[in-house]
Amino acid sequence: MIRSPILTLDQDRLFQGSAFGQRVRAELEAATTALATENRRVEGELTAEESDLTERRARMPAAEFRKLADAFDAKVTAIREAQDAKARSLSQRQESSRQRFYEIAFPLLADLVREVGAVAILDTRAIVLSSSAVDITDLAIERVNAAIGDGSGASGEGEAKRPEAEAPALPAQPQAAVPSTGADGAQ
Repeated sequence: MIRSPILTLDQDRLFQGSAFGQRVRAELEAATTALATENRRVEGELTAEESDLTERRARMPAAEFRKLADAFDAKVTAIREAQDAKARSLSQRQESSRQRFYEIAFPLLADLVREVGAVAILDTRAIVLSSSAVDITDLAIERVNAAIGDGSGASGEGEAKRPEAEAPALPAQPQAAVPSTGADGAQ
């Protein structure tokens, strides 16, 4: 077992290497693929409709064509806004899943801190030089997977299963550094 007052953790690898993170990634990839397929289908339909409208233009009065063209433009704008909203929703879903993961994982990380007698866990990205002997990322992934699996339990995102007898209470509540990610998922 590691014995060090300072531990390191790669938060990205923790999330991505966990069954929870892998489930979220697979679900988001499937949803993104479905959205891309839908976008291609809609684009094909709009292209056909635009071609039909262009073909009919020569056979109709300008005022009538203008009405149809304006309606088509409004339709395209509405569809684009709806599809953009779906893409933003996927990004928000990724962020909220990641946030939920860290909320669930935090007590497990606190247990690790207690077990090894550490006082802090630092993100590996904030460290210039350290020994790999104090990196607990793999151990954290094992613990998180054992406690919550892929997080798809009855409550939707899973809860950590921590028997209280295994871990004594912390003398003081540690400060959690939950990463903030942008819309693209980068930290």
